[in-house]
Amino acid sequence: MATTYEPIATTTLGSTASSYTFSSIPGTYTDLILTIAGYQSGGSGDFVGFQFNNDTSTTYSNTYFGGNGSTTFTGRASNYTNSRFGALYPTGQANIICHIQNYSNTVTDKAAISRSNSPGDNAVAFVNLWRSTSAISTIKILIEANNFQSGTTFTLYGIKAA
Repeated sequence: MATTYEPIATTTLGSTASSYTFSSIPGTYTDLILTIAGYQSGGSGDFVGFQFNNDTSTTYSNTYFGGNGSTTFTGRASNYTNSRFGALYPTGQANIICHIQNYSNTVTDKAAISRSNSPGDNAVAFVNLWRSTSAISTIKILIEANNFQSGTTFTLYGIKAA
């Protein structure tokens, strides 16, 4: 069986940071997969979000649902300057995976589906929309209130056409 995920870039932080950016993303894949494994520096959970192509306008929205073993929750956010796709905590490694569909297409808006598991929010899924037909060449990953801890790893994969 042929491998369809091709690593584009990976980095492990050597110090704390408030964001990380993948730039100059080639448009040669059908979709992108973004993974994060790590922690954040604050006292409680903190959402992780992204911006495409340095767009800080209010063109992002998401719907989410999740549960922690005893409680479930759902919600929706519209007209934000970034979109959320998971949460990180100061203790217990969180793992986030995000599938960015048709990222190089210039006809449709961009959709991203993500899921994360971490202490506190054991499982959360997000469906995100970026209301732009621009091809994605830059992904800025940001944390809303704290910093990513040293040792957090970001990896970007391209999915090759079948």
